[in-house]
Amino acid sequence: MSTTTHTTTSSPLVQGYEVVIGFETHTQLTTQSKIFSRASTSFGAEPNTNASAVDFALPGALPVMNKGAVQRAIEFGLAVNAHIAEQSVFARKNYFYPDLPKGYQISQFEIPVVQGGVVEFFLNGEKKSVRLVRAHLEEDAGKSLHEDFIGQSGIDLNRAGTPLLEIVTEPDMRSSAEAVAYARELHKIVTWIGICDGNMQEGSFRCDANVSVRKPGEPLGTRREIKNLNSFKFMQQAIDYEVRWQIEQIEDGKTIQQATVLFDPDTGETRSMRTKEDAADYRYFPDPDLPPLVISREWVEQVKLGMGDLPRKIAERYVTELGLTEYDASSLTQSKATMIYFQSVVYGSGNPVPPKLAANWIMGELSRRLNSEEKSIEQSVVKPDQLAQLVRSINAGIISNNAAKQVFDALWTGEGSDADAIIEAKGLKQMSDTSELEKIIDEVLAANAKNVEEVKAGNAKAMNALVGQAMKATKGKANPAQVNELLKKKLG
Repeated sequence: MSTTTHTTTSSPLVQGYEVVIGFETHTQLTTQSKIFSRASTSFGAEPNTNASAVDFALPGALPVMNKGAVQRAIEFGLAVNAHIAEQSVFARKNYFYPDLPKGYQISQFEIPVVQGGVVEFFLNGEKKSVRLVRAHLEEDAGKSLHEDFIGQSGIDLNRAGTPLLEIVTEPDMRSSAEAVAYARELHKIVTWIGICDGNMQEGSFRCDANVSVRKPGEPLGTRREIKNLNSFKFMQQAIDYEVRWQIEQIEDGKTIQQATVLFDPDTGETRSMRTKEDAADYRYFPDPDLPPLVISREWVEQVKLGMGDLPRKIAERYVTELGLTEYDASSLTQSKATMIYFQSVVYGSGNPVPPKLAANWIMGELSRRLNSEEKSIEQSVVKPDQLAQLVRSINAGIISNNAAKQVFDALWTGEGSDADAIIEAKGLKQMSDTSELEKIIDEVLAANAKNVEEVKAGNAKAMNALVGQAMKATKGKANPAQVNELLKKKLG
């Protein structure tokens, strides 16, 4: 088991109550076939066309373990610094729903494949860590389809048998914001290492939040599980509503009953779906059709060698080697595509670009444009080499930040493809002739005698006014810092 120590600061209180949140996340693994059969895992096929005799639970059909699913579990364990069990066991989890034709789900209970681990992230500049209890392999269930207008229900078993890695945390989170930050970091990890495509709309990354409240210092309260949260926005809304609801119930003298609830995004409310089962209700016992899963240390080491650096490690390098803040470093490693774009800007041309300035433009103007047009960074109109050329011009003092935004606009709209050519065509170069600038400043000082007297009397606003007049006289082509220096020099 992981021996990572969990440290927390004082928890924020909601109406005098402490919020306690734990997560169970079902990550669909990126194998081409199912965990115990050769049926395809492709999404969107016609109902029941991606299901085999094993998935239909036909008599005599036996499960066979998918090695690719096991390898992905190992990769996740290594990514979160967990213990990879040399031997783990599959169990039958018994419950009866139409979308589970066997009458049980093959899962892991007493001995999971991944044990312990920790997920670290930043929230409002503060480093947080959430301990993991386990991550275990299991098969997904099918899907019940209810056609209310004809009063019938159908079962689609395409999803039945799809390999899942269920990741379970300790109840370490103390706010909806912290829970969402954890979920985002976990999403980043599983997509970064390629074990899950992270598509929440298609159900590839499904989160269940166990929420309870208590007075500080009291034992843990009764939890209610919010099932199948498929967006970070709804996740925060659901947890916030559930917390308020539980506090209201307790304040009214009522008792919280353990239950499974669903979140309705239309009403913004959670509603009870069924009473929550305990482990004993599932009557777990070892699956006689599957031998223990044995993972050699050699296999683990082989998998480790094939894995690249993880985002947290790369972010640490950005801080120590490039001088970025932890926030900037974390933002630039939010996805592999963002990291590649940033590194292409900084190192791509062989003519290095200042990392902090590049980071500011990627996280600022570029992100704003991408968000407004709902594009991913891979779809950016402005390519890394174009942004690098623009950033170098800013750093060299050739153009101002305001002029740079005009150049970026031209690149984005396709008005031009070369930053230097756009600067030249639009006449955006900053003034480099000091004698010419001094002449303009002398004229500004002569025309603004009142402001000059106020500056000499210690009025900082009057100084800003003079800078503004000088910038106006140069049509924004002067370097503001140079204007400031010359004004200070001339005013003594």
